[in-house]
Amino acid sequence: MRLIRSIKKMYEFSKKAHLGGKTIGFVPTMGYLHQGHLSLIRKARKENDIVVVSIFVNPIQFGPKEDFKKYPRDLKRDMNLAKQVGTDVIFYPDAKDMYPEGFKTYVNVEELSEKLCGKFRPGHFKGVATVVTKLFNIVCPDNAYFGQKDAQQAIIIKRMVADLNIPVKIKVLPIVREKDGLAMSSRNTYLNEKERKDALVLYQALNLAKELIKSGITDTKTIIRKMRQLIEKKKNAKIDYIEIVQMENLKSLKVISDNCLIALAVWIGKTRLIDNIIVNKYEK
Repeated sequence: MRLIRSIKKMYEFSKKAHLGGKTIGFVPTMGYLHQGHLSLIRKARKENDIVVVSIFVNPIQFGPKEDFKKYPRDLKRDMNLAKQVGTDVIFYPDAKDMYPEGFKTYVNVEELSEKLCGKFRPGHFKGVATVVTKLFNIVCPDNAYFGQKDAQQAIIIKRMVADLNIPVKIKVLPIVREKDGLAMSSRNTYLNEKERKDALVLYQALNLAKELIKSGITDTKTIIRKMRQLIEKKKNAKIDYIEIVQMENLKSLKVISDNCLIALAVWIGKTRLIDNIIVNKYEK
């Protein structure tokens, strides 16, 4: 496995691979890899000749009061895990190279970026769209892999790729959960023992919503109210949002008619967690 820090060398590596007729699968991450990331890398390994994993804690997607400085970082650990699942290249750029002095150009996917998490993290998805565009331009992948846990991010990136004619296929893989149902996240490391138990209420609330829909309830206000009541039983839980939206455009639904995305963001103590499920009311 090779570690590449230089943007120029990464681009040259990819260009040479393509000239040799090889396909590149790309998994962009902010590091501190967990089984969710590794599932994406395994899928990329199966479907491509070369697998590139980027590790870059992107400063422009963090707000001024967010956790950029304390976000977990451990390159040696990440390299060991990535190597075990078949990664060929770790791309590990420096922020000063990604955003040199005088950097002025940003990518913003309008409307989609202002919903759900975008309401509470202004500028976040502009930072995401910008860094992913840059990474696509540098790595030049044929396929790129994202997790369903960051559902809004995946929808925004799909829209961006379509709108900007970026020649990469976006693949979104299911959420990987702990045995008790908690969605895997690098931020789970912030939780103490009590908070870790309380965090299960996110998945419990999503399952409650699914059960209500299967029982025939389609009014989203009723479903959200019952989810909120369940979460608020935890004293250290603070809800940012619970929303039921259309998959393609993230528009809020009043009545569930077909596939929908049920998404939430909840603070457990000082840690903000997100989770979601896709529900089809016609599925048994």
